Amino acid sequence: MPRIVFTPSGLDGVVPEGTTVLQAARELGVDLDSVCGGRGICGRCQVVASPGQHQKWAIDSADTALSPWTATETTYDTRRPMKPERRLGCCALVLDDVVLDVPPESQVHRPVVRKSLDLTDVVLDPAVHLFYLELPPSLLGDAASMTELVIAELQREHGVTVTHLDLTALQEVHHAFGGQERSATVAVRGDTVVAAWQGYTERVCGVAVDIGSTTIAGHLCDLSTGEILSSAGRMNPQIRYGEDLMSRVSYVMMNPGGDRNLTVAVRESLNELIGELCTDAGVATGEVLEIVLVGNPIMHHIVAGIDPTPLGQAPFTLATAEAITVRAAEFELHCAHALVYLAPCIAGHVGADTAAVILSEQPHHSPTMQLLVDVGTNAEIVVGDMHRQFACSSPTGPAFEGAQLSSGQRATAGAIERIRIDRDTFEARFKVIGCDLWSDDPGFAEGTAGLDISGICGSGIIEVVAEMYLAGVIDSEGVVQGSLTDRTSRVVPDGRTFTYVVTDGITITQNDVRAIQLAKAALRAGIELLYQHAGVTEVHDIRLAGAFGSHIDPVYALVLGLVPDCPVERVRSVGNAAGAGAVRALLSCALRAEMEAAVRNVVKVETATEPDFQAQFVAAMSFPHALAPSTHLSAVITLPDRTAGGDRAGRRRRTREPS
Repeated sequence: MPRIVFTPSGLDGVVPEGTTVLQAARELGVDLDSVCGGRGICGRCQVVASPGQHQKWAIDSADTALSPWTATETTYDTRRPMKPERRLGCCALVLDDVVLDVPPESQVHRPVVRKSLDLTDVVLDPAVHLFYLELPPSLLGDAASMTELVIAELQREHGVTVTHLDLTALQEVHHAFGGQERSATVAVRGDTVVAAWQGYTERVCGVAVDIGSTTIAGHLCDLSTGEILSSAGRMNPQIRYGEDLMSRVSYVMMNPGGDRNLTVAVRESLNELIGELCTDAGVATGEVLEIVLVGNPIMHHIVAGIDPTPLGQAPFTLATAEAITVRAAEFELHCAHALVYLAPCIAGHVGADTAAVILSEQPHHSPTMQLLVDVGTNAEIVVGDMHRQFACSSPTGPAFEGAQLSSGQRATAGAIERIRIDRDTFEARFKVIGCDLWSDDPGFAEGTAGLDISGICGSGIIEVVAEMYLAGVIDSEGVVQGSLTDRTSRVVPDGRTFTYVVTDGITITQNDVRAIQLAKAALRAGIELLYQHAGVTEVHDIRLAGAFGSHIDPVYALVLGLVPDCPVERVRSVGNAAGAGAVRALLSCALRAEMEAAVRNVVKVETATEPDFQAQFVAAMSFPHALAPSTHLSAVITLPDRTAGGDRAGRRRRTREPS
């Protein structure tokens, strides 16, 4: 029987040949929408086939893995537009092994993109400036060209020296000054006029985008005032080719032309995002003159159309670490006047997003040591002060964001995001996205009646594992305590191990705990290595950045040992620092220059070649840590007694519950 894999959920199984994709999705629990009952009317069950070799699942997905287009699909033209590469899940039959992507708009529980922006005052210094001009009447016999007239008027009226008009401006200049008033507004970048609009215009815009492995978040800004006009985000469509960066590099290695597929996917998403930002703010895309992009090195190379495969193998050599400035058209972006500024990278695994985080959080100006952790599918870590800065990356994988866990899911309405476990009864109470009530509060059932509580998102996963440790459900080595089956129905046998039941249908298995341990150990080992290079044992300024980092409770970050011990009040979330840095670079050329200078002084630590990495990794597998003390954390919460191999008999010391 054919095997079918759905991304981004990673759910897979075998189905009888001839099963519809929609039926297969329902049998496997895949979040695929359908309103019309599979009649080919609503268009909600659209999927995208991903042909080629998929090493992750050992599948070679052929173009013929699905049945040919049906008449229903060919003539489909109703409520939801259907892109050429998509199929209706209710019509397409599974004939052979296949990998299918469920796009966000086809999911019942569409992702809630939660990337906040932490932006303080910025001194405006944009790359583009507007000037209003009124040209003198033209007379028959005048020899001056429009270019000469505009250049002369800019110098006379505004004292601005330009040397030429670029092609786009030349194509617009006659129309712009063609009215009876012969007045227009021109945009000047450096020594070049880049755009012209008839009459008086006082607004020109720019877009700053953080291209994350999982999420793409953008902000539309007025370059004249610095005001953020709109913000939006979406899932990175490259997820269909692999949830983590190395999977996407493997896809390119295994599929000729795969790099182009990845580039097209992210560029199309950028066009859609820019269009959404402009629509929300009532701005024409022609008013967008600057675009700043940041992202990790692989995203950096892919969006630029550069082969990312050298970044998937030692020595992880960048094509360039320098900032790139090109016309938007070269990136296939539909902003006629815009230039794209792709921020600089630091090293093979530390990219332009980290450069933007540094610009936002300013460790290079700090008199004391900072620890910056941008938590995501690939975590970037910076330790430093005004004298020196060190950076590394940590391949944490998608576990922190809920992927590949038994009940994990992305941050959508209905996902569990907060959890507390009673220390005596082991019962769980929780909160879900979309409702402010706890599950044991009156009115919770009514408040969540319209939500499907079907899984746990990243912040909830951090809390449930930490709570399981604090309650004694798992020991310091992460082993689910089978002895508790005599005391609670929440701990149940699961093969040779045991599972904790949060609520009906939502569980945390032993494998889930191990996945979190592996992810947090990789992150913590990277931090400890940077501490060694910086010559510090404690840092009292820890900042958690990124979409996921922004929602981690500092207490639980310390309980799990995600970050080293520190006064709890000195651990704080700083929101989407990469996005904030991108906006700063958009609004100020001076800050772009500062960022480029700052990253050149960062010392990159390659964890793969560090002799102490394995020892640090093993020590970090324990909760909170096998060797490092938890002095500051113990002052605010009572940690379980640490016993060799855990407390197998279920004897434990009562722990105080976090607020």
